[in-house]
Amino acid sequence: MAAAPNAYEDAPPAAREAALGVVALVVAVLVTYGWHLGFHLANAHNGLIAASWTAVGLYVVRMRSRHREGWLFVATGVVHAVMFFGRQYGLHEGPLPAASWLGWVGVWPLPLAIAAFGWMLMAFPDGRLLSRTWRRAAWGMAAVAGVMAAASAVWPVEYDRTGLVAPHPFDVPGAAAAAGVWEYAQFGYLLFQALGTAAIVVRLRRAGGDEARRMRWLVFAVVMDILILAAGLAVFGSPVPGLLALPLVPVAAAFGILKHRLYDIDPVINKTIVVGAMLLLVTAGYVALVVGVGGLVPVEERWRSLFATAVVAVAFEPLRRRAQRLADRLVYGPRATPYEALSRLSAQLTAAPEELLDGIAATVASALGAREVVVWVGDEACMVARAGWPHPVSRADPAPLSGLRQGPHHGPRWHVRPIVDQDAARGAIAVRKPPGEPLTAAEERLLADLVAQTGLVILQQEQARQLQAAARRIVSAEDAARRRLERDLHDGVQLRLVTLGLELGALAEQARSSGDGLLASRAKDARAHLLEATADLRELARGLHPMVLAQDGLEAALASVADRSAIPVRLRVSVGSRLPREIEATAYYLVSESITNAARHSAASVVTVDVTAGGDGLRIAVTDDGRGGARPAAGSGLQGLADRVAALGARLELDSPAGGGTRLRTVLPCG
Repeated sequence: MAAAPNAYEDAPPAAREAALGVVALVVAVLVTYGWHLGFHLANAHNGLIAASWTAVGLYVVRMRSRHREGWLFVATGVVHAVMFFGRQYGLHEGPLPAASWLGWVGVWPLPLAIAAFGWMLMAFPDGRLLSRTWRRAAWGMAAVAGVMAAASAVWPVEYDRTGLVAPHPFDVPGAAAAAGVWEYAQFGYLLFQALGTAAIVVRLRRAGGDEARRMRWLVFAVVMDILILAAGLAVFGSPVPGLLALPLVPVAAAFGILKHRLYDIDPVINKTIVVGAMLLLVTAGYVALVVGVGGLVPVEERWRSLFATAVVAVAFEPLRRRAQRLADRLVYGPRATPYEALSRLSAQLTAAPEELLDGIAATVASALGAREVVVWVGDEACMVARAGWPHPVSRADPAPLSGLRQGPHHGPRWHVRPIVDQDAARGAIAVRKPPGEPLTAAEERLLADLVAQTGLVILQQEQARQLQAAARRIVSAEDAARRRLERDLHDGVQLRLVTLGLELGALAEQARSSGDGLLASRAKDARAHLLEATADLRELARGLHPMVLAQDGLEAALASVADRSAIPVRLRVSVGSRLPREIEATAYYLVSESITNAARHSAASVVTVDVTAGGDGLRIAVTDDGRGGARPAAGSGLQGLADRVAALGARLELDSPAGGGTRLRTVLPCG
């Protein structure tokens, strides 16, 4: 069964606009006529709250008709409008007709108004309470407020401080007892406000992203109002300044609800901290200097004032810079100084190449207090995003340098600085600052230094890639030359030697048949030496580039090496499909050379070989149980293996303690 439709939500827009207009008109009439009746400072805040809360609430509801917080604002504003008009009417000298009843209406709803304000704080910014526990607390607050409002409606417990001309309309017995209880019951007002404040603190600690930005608007306005209230109590002995500043709260809340993406509160908080700190320091310093100098040196007051003014003028700019740094640290978090930024950048140079640009992006963000940093690499015609902060860069289409500002980094918050080396573009750094916070002159200089250092890093990486590519080409060319030489030996010289061996065998057989034993013996010896030379040549050709590696793959080639080894070899190979040619050749020579070294130099009893293909590349580990103590030296076989592995972008790890055997490990990248 379908739920019954909400009549208000189903109403046409014109009817909804009319309903909101009626509420606005009623509040406007009550507030306007109330001001017409006179000005009473103690009641002025109710009129301001009524106008501001109702206006903001109606605007929010008009923009988002189902927004619960907007309706709470409207309810709070309407209650204050009724209270304002009733008190203004009851305070008028005369008194006016029905002043007793209308003044009474302006007094007893006060607990309900304060409870509505507390509920509004508890439900900000979306009108929903945090949990079931907070829902019970809110309804408990509303019940207590209802009891207090009923007591205030029956007995004149609030009349003593309102100053109404007309008396309370009821004369119910028990007024003295009710007044005694009210002395303690009115602390409920503090409880209502404490609940709202606690809910804000809890929600702010849990909030993130958009909700945190919304909460900061309200918190800023509430804190500012509390500070104004405290200043009024301290300076004037009256809470009226704080009460008059209450309309700041709904205005800030409206920005938090509707415009939190358009207007960021952080720059406002930043500037407020700076201005407030400077006012406090300048005032305190001026008073201290005037009073202190006056107590120590008997000079005229005008000279003391002149001296204090001069000191304040000299100290103002250094104090302002310190206050600005404090505000930046409080609002945006700790930022690196230029020295710290350059030190961090230098430390990043030792990171892995794939992590280097990410570290640079994080360093730039920390130094400039940026919300986002993207590092682009390429030439002026084609740039590719290679690193980012706070999130890794997603797959993005390449873009020319001139298109970065119009494309992915369009807008006044983005600052794009090209990375140039020898008049050629190498990349770019794009920085997005918080709204309302431009790059200062010091930050511009720091960014220029960081861009220059990043250019050196990009150039170094490019040179390293070129060197590695050249080394790979050299290794590939060397392997190709080995294969050609092995093929020439196999198909040319070796074939001719085999043919010559057959002819010598036939000659020896013919000499034996003819009875020439000496010639037969010499032919047989020559054939034996020729077969030995052919075997040696075959081993030489196999060492240059084994035919089995090209034909059957790495696993079969390593099995052949293990079979020919002078010491036992435990071999485990798991590579799956065929690997790139230079990877197979390097793995083969690494294992072959390691087994040969173990057999010749380590006095090992067994060699263990483990070759496995994984996600990070081809893992190779060769371990023996020999005497250890192996050290790579210039021109040695180990150094040659290390150079060959390095040409593929890998590193050869050697662990060979004296008496503990030798272990060689590496991971050859197969991508």
